[in-house]
Amino acid sequence: MDALARPRLARLILVAMHNSWCALLASLAAVLLAPGLALARPEKCPRMVADRAPVRLAALEGEGLRLAAAAGLVRLTFLGHASFFIESPAGVTIVTDYNDYIRPPLVPRVVTMNHAHDTHYTEVPEAGIPYVLRGWSPDGGPAHHELTLDDVWIRNVPTNIRRGAGTEYDGNSMFVFEVAGLCIAHLGHLHHLLTPAHLEALGRIDVVLAPVDGSYTLDIEGMVETLKAINAPLVIPMHYFSAWGLERFLSRLGREWQVERSPGASVMLARETLPKVPTLLVLPGR
Repeated sequence: MDALARPRLARLILVAMHNSWCALLASLAAVLLAPGLALARPEKCPRMVADRAPVRLAALEGEGLRLAAAAGLVRLTFLGHASFFIESPAGVTIVTDYNDYIRPPLVPRVVTMNHAHDTHYTEVPEAGIPYVLRGWSPDGGPAHHELTLDDVWIRNVPTNIRRGAGTEYDGNSMFVFEVAGLCIAHLGHLHHLLTPAHLEALGRIDVVLAPVDGSYTLDIEGMVETLKAINAPLVIPMHYFSAWGLERFLSRLGREWQVERSPGASVMLARETLPKVPTLLVLPGR
């Protein structure tokens, strides 16, 4: 961060300290204003190196949201099923597994889709979406996406899916979103364990959006093994069909991971405030 930008950001954060939610922004100030902080996009998602005490995740609204954006926070909202709404500090909007059943509050700049089931894609995306990224290639073979928009870098890692009694190779994708330096992986409709090549292609991941139904996607033990292999500090469950199904997953992974429940569907995230112990964060809705 250059010398001119630091004082302005500091003033914004000091103003925020008069409000009840200032603790999160104040904790970020020391990191964001630190000399030599590298903001350039790496070849793959960056490794979390900050040695800081855990900061409890919390959603912000109104003026808090505006100041959080100025401080470089990413807003993640669970829309339901496998769809999330991601908003970058620079205003880039993304919806994952965009479909005909769950639509976001506004037309996003980017949508990603998988085609295991029609709750994960649509043949008729809303007019006005500039970038529609399909996790499969309609012409066969793997899909290849790499897109940079302002402070967002999006890429995909193809995976296979079951199709009847057989396998559709490269039929879906995991999408990786690096947003203002925070690396988020959406595992899509994952049907198999990840190979070393998959893990290498993912790189360092900070937040995993993981399907936890235990049947249509990976079984529970397979998903636990996958999440341990990815080794991200934060996992947000998705793609479950009942409270019982969610609790089954939480009771299994919760033996080893900390579990938090958010009162709202949105959460503000930054690399510097990621938990220091592996954490499951449950956002309302499914």
